[in-house]
Amino acid sequence: MRFGRALRAEIPAPSSQLLEHLNESGTEVQDRARVTRKELLESAAHLFVERGYAGTSVNDISDHSGKTSGAIYFHYSSKEKLALAVIHEQFATWPQLAAPYSAPGIPPLEKLVVLSFGVARSLSEDVVARAGARLWAERRTMKSPVPTPFGGWALAVTRLLAQARTRGELADGVTPSTAAVTLVHSFFGLCALSEEMPGGRNLAERLDQWWLLTLKSLQAEPEPAVLLARARGWILTPPEDMAPRRG
Repeated sequence: MRFGRALRAEIPAPSSQLLEHLNESGTEVQDRARVTRKELLESAAHLFVERGYAGTSVNDISDHSGKTSGAIYFHYSSKEKLALAVIHEQFATWPQLAAPYSAPGIPPLEKLVVLSFGVARSLSEDVVARAGARLWAERRTMKSPVPTPFGGWALAVTRLLAQARTRGELADGVTPSTAAVTLVHSFFGLCALSEEMPGGRNLAERLDQWWLLTLKSLQAEPEPAVLLARARGWILTPPEDMAPRRG
């Protein structure tokens, strides 16, 4: 016991400079790891969009990212884990789309239209969102359960429709919860099939036409073109304190 106490007394305590250096080194390692994971996730997303889950291998991701297969397996233990990370990343960004338009000054039906254009734009332009959508459609090729966001979207739409009803803006006979499920199904179906449909229209144009038809059934006093025009105003010039956040 005396020897142990003497030995401990001879070992100097680490200096504050050393501890600070170790903390900084650990932070740098964590930062590099986050950057590497992001690069791998985005490289995998590009390939999943182009080739699908089954058509993409870990070697493909290695070639595309410039990282070794060992680095990929270090951060993601399998191709499936990486695919699930892409899907989770897609779903994690969607709440940010609603944040800029959460102020009470925007009527609920206009919020609904604006959000739909935000999600559609994300699915058209964001490679991770596009990859997540394709992977979700191919989810049965994976062994692990794949999360679904549609229940959450149905609840969000239900709340907006209920607010519209409180304001007297929802048509008689429209039940918010039932209509919300129908809207979510048809909206995501439109997004999924848009590129496959003939006519050469982009998703935004198809969404315009969809809302012109849908709002006739939702609005207490149908003026779909007027509501769409107001919604476009929020999209083009959101209030300064509600500027969209980039993640």
